[in-house]
Amino acid sequence: MATPVLLSSSSVFPEPTAAAFELAAALGYDGVEVMVWTDAVSQDPGALRGLAEHYGVPVLSVHAPCLLVTQRVWSNDPAERLRRAVRLAQALEAPTVVVHPPFTWQREYARGFDTLLAELAERHPDIRVAVENMYPVRMAGRRFVPYAPSWNPTDTGYDAYTLDLSHCAASHTDSMEMADQMGAKLAHVHLGDGTGEGRDEHLVPGRGNQPCAEVLASLAGRGFTGAIAVEVSTRGAKSRAGREADLGAALAFAREHLAAARTLKR
Repeated sequence: MATPVLLSSSSVFPEPTAAAFELAAALGYDGVEVMVWTDAVSQDPGALRGLAEHYGVPVLSVHAPCLLVTQRVWSNDPAERLRRAVRLAQALEAPTVVVHPPFTWQREYARGFDTLLAELAERHPDIRVAVENMYPVRMAGRRFVPYAPSWNPTDTGYDAYTLDLSHCAASHTDSMEMADQMGAKLAHVHLGDGTGEGRDEHLVPGRGNQPCAEVLASLAGRGFTGAIAVEVSTRGAKSRAGREADLGAALAFAREHLAAARTLKR
């Protein structure tokens, strides 16, 4: 079966979650990844199910609320936020939940993170909680790591990983090398690009310096069975047409290089 290409709802920001379903259907995406954030629709299984049915695009992954701006979504407790994200995925029959490593100041959450993941795997065996690679932060010429125990989840080792190519650029890491480190536990991909010159950029693939095409072409040989979620920033788009053009270009890039890999495999 062809690897599904999803549209992350974060890619339509500042438009609301509902716009992701509309654009995914219009552009021909296979589904949606819901970024749970302050938009109430992103937190509501009934509303999301209704959007999926109306536009004919399923929710195939859920991104737990891990950003600084989502620290009060659902609960002040990050463990409870992750539990609720998994329950949301279960309700929507989405097989993957994306989560970031704990922040360094979330000491109790960080200490119990492995135990929490094991608990969720036991309670929800049909859902993979895939820990995402992040990046060090550079401020005023200094570098620090805001994640515990590391920005790189392979340093610790988990049962499933999300590979984010834009985050690889921000950490000055080659995405192919990161995919190799994740190995058979690579469960999900966030497709974006970056130059490594600024902050996390989430450029349309092909517009930075990451080996986006090579990563996509390598997935078949890796035995990858997950999905590709296009996670790019379109907040600078001057119009809906501009946003559609960028999201259409990202989808075309993904399909082209996934198809090339399937042809070579034959």
